[in-house]
Amino acid sequence: MSKNILVLPGDGIGPEIVTEAVKVLNTVNEKFNLGLTLENGLVGGAAYDVHGTPLPEETMSKARAADAILLGAVGGPKWDALEDRELRPEKGLLGLRSGLELFGNLRPAILYPQLADASSLKPEVVSGLDILIVRELTGGIYFGKPRGIRVLENGEREGYNTYVYNESEIRRIARVAFESAMKRNKKLCSVDKANVLEVTVLWREILIEVGKEYPEVELSHMYVDNAAMQLVRAPKQFDVMVTGNMFGDILSDAAAMLTGSIGMLPSASLDKDNKGMYEPCHGSAPDIAGQGIANPLATILSAAMMLRYSLNEVAAADAIEAAVSKVLDQGLRTGDIWSAGMEKVSTEQMGEAVVAALL
Repeated sequence: MSKNILVLPGDGIGPEIVTEAVKVLNTVNEKFNLGLTLENGLVGGAAYDVHGTPLPEETMSKARAADAILLGAVGGPKWDALEDRELRPEKGLLGLRSGLELFGNLRPAILYPQLADASSLKPEVVSGLDILIVRELTGGIYFGKPRGIRVLENGEREGYNTYVYNESEIRRIARVAFESAMKRNKKLCSVDKANVLEVTVLWREILIEVGKEYPEVELSHMYVDNAAMQLVRAPKQFDVMVTGNMFGDILSDAAAMLTGSIGMLPSASLDKDNKGMYEPCHGSAPDIAGQGIANPLATILSAAMMLRYSLNEVAAADAIEAAVSKVLDQGLRTGDIWSAGMEKVSTEQMGEAVVAALL
């Protein structure tokens, strides 16, 4: 049966890195007879330039019909001057997440042994690192209302946002986290700020309640400021971490640098049925767009996650991940993970090397 994948290259380095991931997908499609069909769409700044909106209805319709979505990145200074914030590229990404109810964001932070020296921490601190951060993706302060900028009676401007979670939102992401922990080392750390924020008092209460359904999982709690410090001090103490939208956004990027480069980290954003959108954790990097130096491995690994989680093609996913490891064994590196003695390669060369390793 055919499996339809919507490809959204987006902005900045998005088209470059997605091109290489598509090459890899086409290779495993043929090798494993997967029956994949790929079609392209516009989102973000690229969509605004053509349609005057960062999320055209055509793209949303394709996304709803697709079995999975592969996204590059959105945003860039070209669109920063747009006065209407609803027209900015990032609104296209948020619209996809909310419109498709992609509430569960899985962000693995795995250190490939070949890249131990590329991490900003000592190899002995990060060697063997394998963390999964589960981030709630469609609630919290990024979506809460009311929000805006208003003028007070004294003429001073005031910005305001609302941090809000309801019980059902917390329960469903908690179950994703506990189920993930059950498949790993049965250890879950919930990150909150319950000493200051009432919304995370409720978060902690619900996590404890859901935890009773998973007696095999060791549940712990940590304030977000301490969690940030502990990620840098002793990251291997964590296995699965679960947290809200804003905290997860920050902590997952911090965890990314433990692995040597954010250019190595994939992510999955899933709905209740495991239909998902897959994208690298990094942004659109407009400062290096068009130079052919971006690292495509996070996008390629995102494609592997897509095959694993949404399309149930585990053998093909394993093959891609093994190919990436083989390429790193060969000493090939894009600039973000390069070190002395390694061979520096372009975006295209890295993608072609992964394809060659699959053949």
